Amino acid sequence: MALVVALQIGFVIAALWRTALAIASLRPLPSPPRPSRWPRYTILAALHDEAAMVPQLIRNLSQIDYPRRQLEGFLVLEAGDRATLDAAQATPRPNWLRIIVVPAGSPQTKPRALNHALSSATGEFVTIYDAEDSPDPGQLREAAARFAENSKLGCLQAPLRIRRGGAGLTRFLDRQFAFEYAALFEVNLPGMARLNLPFPLGGTSNHLRTAALRATDGWDAHNVTEDADLGFKLWSAGWRLGVLNSPTWETPPGGLERWLPQRTRWLKGYMQTWGVHTRTPLALGRRGMLAMVMTLGAAIVSAACHAPTLAWIISALMVGLHAGMAPDTPLASFAVLAVGVIAAWMGCAVGARRAGLDYRLTDMLAAPAYWSLLSLAFVHAFWRLIVAPYAWDKTAHDAEEDVKCAPDITVDAGREAA
Repeated sequence: MALVVALQIGFVIAALWRTALAIASLRPLPSPPRPSRWPRYTILAALHDEAAMVPQLIRNLSQIDYPRRQLEGFLVLEAGDRATLDAAQATPRPNWLRIIVVPAGSPQTKPRALNHALSSATGEFVTIYDAEDSPDPGQLREAAARFAENSKLGCLQAPLRIRRGGAGLTRFLDRQFAFEYAALFEVNLPGMARLNLPFPLGGTSNHLRTAALRATDGWDAHNVTEDADLGFKLWSAGWRLGVLNSPTWETPPGGLERWLPQRTRWLKGYMQTWGVHTRTPLALGRRGMLAMVMTLGAAIVSAACHAPTLAWIISALMVGLHAGMAPDTPLASFAVLAVGVIAAWMGCAVGARRAGLDYRLTDMLAAPAYWSLLSLAFVHAFWRLIVAPYAWDKTAHDAEEDVKCAPDITVDAGREAA
């Protein structure tokens, strides 16, 4: 009974939390004034086994609209990844985009590669992009302008949007993944930013003040969700987090054979981050602890509970139907569960509208099946945390040569000089 009551309270709190974030995110983010000068900006893109993605990534980065003399970029490659290195050297690149090779070492993770490249960064600000990313060309200009408004702003997160879907089971996963991203990046994170709360960063398109990043020792090379950890680490050091309007488009992971390892890594990293930051909760403060409980904590617990909860509902209905009577289940539990589900649907619907996605009734009804897959990822993550805590389960990506990844832009000489 105590467990049931605790779960009911948790569902109600989660529903109220989502509602509060949706309301807070309603206030539009005003356009920042143009800064008096454009600061130097560094772009880092860590690649591993991504030879097929290199031409697409270079094409997308080449379309960024920022004064070229104030821009530098690094393709950060592993020493043993000969195929990606050959592809990067063979593909024409703008003169501001160079190659950095990370020496062999352990752990072979994205944050370790980023830390190596950080030592070469000369920009006042730094941003991270992944191989499949297509950032809005004006994203760096918006970030630089927002940083100029607030000297305590340590990081800005751009919204990540999913741009295509597959077929069959892959289409189901891709659509639910897109709505999940829409709820997170279009509703939850903007709401938390408006309420001046820390939040776990996305793995890409986070823009960082270089001084803040170096003062907090960069990324944790052993954390497989170094982005989630960094958001709370910056907050603990006294920095504040914000969001951008300019999005980055991404492709979804794809089929279950790709989705499951990625989600396993995310949940394993959430567990690592939870363990690290709960050692010194006073560093986060009350607001920081609240944010971490309602993001990482809620993600871990809900992933563990989704499939058992759905199984309980289905079994109760089947037993009742087989017996020829109404299921003998507590109405209060169903009511609480309904409130939580409706709140989740609401977040997806609002986020989908802002991201330009079509959120249908069939997507709403299919969502519990997707949520239940998170329980499978939770079991994998818990086991992997024990046997291979620092192993990086990489997500493979497919190049989309027939897809126009970003709108064409033309920068005239006068604007470039500005």
